[in-house]
Amino acid sequence: MASTAATCTTEKLTVSRCSTHMDKGAHLFEITGYSLKKGMGVGKFVRSATFTVGGYDWSIRFYPEGTPDAPEGCMLITLELMSSNAEVRTFFDFGLVRHESGLLGMKFTTQTRAFSSKTDATSQYRVLIVRRGIEALQSKYIQNDVLMIKSVITVINESEESVTVRRPEIEVPPSDILEHLAKLLEAKEKADVTFSVGRETFQAHKTVLAMRSPVFEAELLGPLRETCVTIQDMQPAVFKALLHFIYTDSLPDLDDFEGDDKCEMHRHLLVAADRYAMDRLKIICQNILCKNLDVDNVATTLALADQHNCDKLKDVCVEFIASSDKMDDVVATQGYADLKRSCPSVLVDAFEKRSRSRKDLKVGPVSVCNLANGAVPHLGTISSCRNTENETLTTSDEERQT
Repeated sequence: MASTAATCTTEKLTVSRCSTHMDKGAHLFEITGYSLKKGMGVGKFVRSATFTVGGYDWSIRFYPEGTPDAPEGCMLITLELMSSNAEVRTFFDFGLVRHESGLLGMKFTTQTRAFSSKTDATSQYRVLIVRRGIEALQSKYIQNDVLMIKSVITVINESEESVTVRRPEIEVPPSDILEHLAKLLEAKEKADVTFSVGRETFQAHKTVLAMRSPVFEAELLGPLRETCVTIQDMQPAVFKALLHFIYTDSLPDLDDFEGDDKCEMHRHLLVAADRYAMDRLKIICQNILCKNLDVDNVATTLALADQHNCDKLKDVCVEFIASSDKMDDVVATQGYADLKRSCPSVLVDAFEKRSRSRKDLKVGPVSVCNLANGAVPHLGTISSCRNTENETLTTSDEERQT
């Protein structure tokens, strides 16, 4: 038998990574002529040049007279995010610089703060300074009429990157055991049992048949251990299809059959599946027959379902008959006549369902005895009488005589 060679392929592995890094920068804002800024008015400010840290633009504002919402006698300094449509996480030092050391003396430190350019409240960090306290320490913070404000900002940036890593892998071919079993059946290699069906013979393997069917297991591996078996009451084409399913777990192509002949083939396969206790094949055949019900074959299929304990298929057939608007056509079929003789009780279910679905009609009970004797209720024999508000039905003279 031909073997399937494994192939080597390359597996694509996509890796994403989120990296966090910090960018730090400082800016010194010198306010020369500090004393001349007095009297500018509340809400008036001077602004530093724009500076960039971490890819974002910033500036410092100085309000000598404070803002309308600030306490009287207070100055205001602010650190402002200038970039538009931006959100950034930072931590920073911000405050006034001592002249003698150049270091932040009056410092305001935050742990982590998020800036957003969406609103003024979120784009600025504001610090109030009591003017009297600063001017009392002029030797430290104001020299030569110069006030210095400094910000040291650390911007926290996060970046995402995606990397595709290619790793070689050996591709595993799909299972081909069913193909090998099909070839085993076709080639008849090491076959150890022969079946005679009609005028044809078929060779097979006891172990495979016994594995798939408890009936074959009893016949072939039991005390008799038969090697030549004659199959009665089965067509060769049906037995051939049965063997194909046993070896491949699938139905063979039935392209040579069309229409009613194909449905008939599935009926015979259902019988074979029931005979050899192959439940999966039996359900597959029921499903196919269910999908192909029509007026001409529903009675025949119902009789088959009742005979071989196919409850689900039986329910579908009864429902089909009960809901059909072509009851006369169903009754006229040979299958219905056969069903009436062999399984009258099955018709009771159908007519009871139909009666329940026609709530506006009051039909007398149907007896199994009447059905067996050939007296089948026919909707054409019902006449109506409107003597009261509610519609009442009476049977015709012909039916009463029956």
